[in-house]
Amino acid sequence: GFVGYVETPRGLRALTSVWAGHLSEECKRRFYKNWHNSKQKAFTKYQKRWGEASKDGTPMAAEVERAKKYCQVIRAVCHTQVGKVKIGQKKAHLKEIQINGGTTEKKVDFVMGLFEQEVKVESVFSQDEMIDTIGVSKGRGFEGVVTRWGVTRLVRKSHRGLRKVACIGSWHPARVQFQVPRSGQNGYGHRTEINKKIYRIGKSIKDDPNNAVTENDLTEKAITPMGGFSHYGEVTNEFVMLKGTTPGIRKRLVTLRKSLLPQVSRKAVEKISLKFIDTSSKFGHGRFQTSEEKAKFFGGAVTKKAKTEAKAEEKAEA
Repeated sequence: GFVGYVETPRGLRALTSVWAGHLSEECKRRFYKNWHNSKQKAFTKYQKRWGEASKDGTPMAAEVERAKKYCQVIRAVCHTQVGKVKIGQKKAHLKEIQINGGTTEKKVDFVMGLFEQEVKVESVFSQDEMIDTIGVSKGRGFEGVVTRWGVTRLVRKSHRGLRKVACIGSWHPARVQFQVPRSGQNGYGHRTEINKKIYRIGKSIKDDPNNAVTENDLTEKAITPMGGFSHYGEVTNEFVMLKGTTPGIRKRLVTLRKSLLPQVSRKAVEKISLKFIDTSSKFGHGRFQTSEEKAKFFGGAVTKKAKTEAKAEEKAEA
């Protein structure tokens, strides 16, 4: 769908929103606290109206015209295909993404053309591009001042504890100033990290079963390391490989954004050709790149298989 905003002296005001005729179940789940126990009636009437209107002409013509006439800002309402990643979640994430460039009419027509369509990552980002990542950092709960702010511990013999701030301010002003380190929630904050270089945009396993092959390393292997990515699992769909880290824990949503700055530095314009992608186990010391390589070294997997098959045959005969 899309949302149209009008610019007012007090900021943006949402004027109208238009949704697609068919919303997927994972998107509808977002509008419910408990999908299983509900009647699941969200958007059924809207869908009916959309179907009736599309017989005569353009559906939701009045709302679309209103948006074209009055709105200055148009934002696409997009949702993730959360069922594609096996993280035990069925509810899609929703996000508004602003459409820039051209007149309001062109923006609306552009969004309407994207309704019910997949937006692939390679259609937005490209290899060697510098992008920004937005996410929520790892939550560490309630922490004291030494961990949270890195203040120095007091001496061993200090009275009433030593992981403290000794003086939290002067008598006047008779308030604790905000600059003074205090204990409290650490982490779980919204963070934007800039200038992450895209090293590779990989295809899905279906399109390219050996998506971790490079020019220098011709071993046929996929991007998932042996035993899977720790605390995540296997990557079977398209992926983006970035240089550096992203905020937050595994399985948490990360937003990728185009850079807001002109990227002209040597690092930004550098062309990257990967020589080797390490797919050894990330849970341990990781000696082998593929299970075939491991079987070759230990010389067991194939012979064991033969033995088990022979045993199964013996049982069947008995």
